Amino acid sequence: MNSLAEPKKWEKFFWPVLATALFLALWHYSVVWTATKIFPSPLDVKKGVAELIHKKVLWRDIIDSLRRVAIGFGAATVIGIPVGLTLGWYPAANKVVNPVLQILRPISPIAWIPVAIILLGVGDHAATSLIFVGALFPIIVASVDGVSNVPSVFRLAGRNFGLGPARLLTRVVFPAALPKIIVGLRIALGIAWLVVVAAEMIAVDSGLGYLVIDSRNSGKRYDLVVAAMLIIGLIGLILDSGFRWLEKIKSVRWGFRDES
Repeated sequence: MNSLAEPKKWEKFFWPVLATALFLALWHYSVVWTATKIFPSPLDVKKGVAELIHKKVLWRDIIDSLRRVAIGFGAATVIGIPVGLTLGWYPAANKVVNPVLQILRPISPIAWIPVAIILLGVGDHAATSLIFVGALFPIIVASVDGVSNVPSVFRLAGRNFGLGPARLLTRVVFPAALPKIIVGLRIALGIAWLVVVAAEMIAVDSGLGYLVIDSRNSGKRYDLVVAAMLIIGLIGLILDSGFRWLEKIKSVRWGFRDES
């Protein structure tokens, strides 16, 4: 039995709203008290967002960033899950490949920027390749871990029902490993969203990352810089919430340990 009382419905909304209001108040009065002429107030940022919307710049940059993430993350998912499932299914192959993965995995995707620009030039291909690299390894590792931790009784039951290796992998092992794979996808999406902002500051001329650096360089518009930063954070929250919702689906939820 859970020792902590379950929060009421109104509390789930009230406390986040209160925390946000306190944060905005602290931000506003910090700007007033310090009399800074550089860092913008919440009202300045609001005006900056309105300006971006009026100039029809904001939506284009948001769409460009999301498009690049969708391409890079989607490619990493399509390749990473099958590779991870295969390596988890064949431990001998995993032992051969794992040292290479462990060497490449800790390398920051940002470190690949010069290589991406040399190979692919400045543009979308360089940005999406960096997103792909950043998202690929968490997906592979999560898939391998998910398959490796499937209880052996599941495999034995599948074999008793006459399932061959391919059907056993797709119909028994993959569904059992899905919860951990989803966790890996969630982590990978967060990395992808971080990488696209960094890549857009260097490799392309559109997107939210480009909006940050361009606003800084063009007249030192820090109100637009902070506005872009907040929008980046808000979209990141929405993307993460989407995967949190996915984890709550009953057909997936059974694989997550109940901490209550």
